[in-house]
Amino acid sequence: MAPAKTATKAKPKSAKAAGNVKAAQGFSAEEKAAARARVQELKAEAAKADGKLELLAAIARMQEPDRAIAKKVHALITAAAPALTPKTWYGMPAYAKDGNVICYFQNAGKFKVRYQTLGFSDKAKIDDGAMWPIQYALMKLTPTEEAKITALVKKAVR
Repeated sequence: MAPAKTATKAKPKSAKAAGNVKAAQGFSAEEKAAARARVQELKAEAAKADGKLELLAAIARMQEPDRAIAKKVHALITAAAPALTPKTWYGMPAYAKDGNVICYFQNAGKFKVRYQTLGFSDKAKIDDGAMWPIQYALMKLTPTEEAKITALVKKAVR
């Protein structure tokens, strides 16, 4: 009689062998840069750096039209909620309350997408029923969009 074979565990396939090429490639250059920016932000916060200066520098590094929209969004947010603390978050302009990011602006050039976004964290009080948006695409700012941003920011910090 032939000796019995013992069961062996199947080896997991690599991401590439499983057909998931993106997972095999890891983080994109933009994602790696955002992670490095976050490390620098944490160091700056520990050193009590001025978050507003960092935010304004992040806006200044943006290309147009991202820069113009970011400047306007910054003005709208600081006017609507002066109690929010400007800072950067993963290299993006962000606004915090009690150390928690409430909202942030992501420029289109950061991840090579077609529009800028205004996003809100789970600390923002924009809840509306059982489901609500937390990120808004910005192609341009008209008085209508400016009014919506102002109302959202005021609601977020109530």
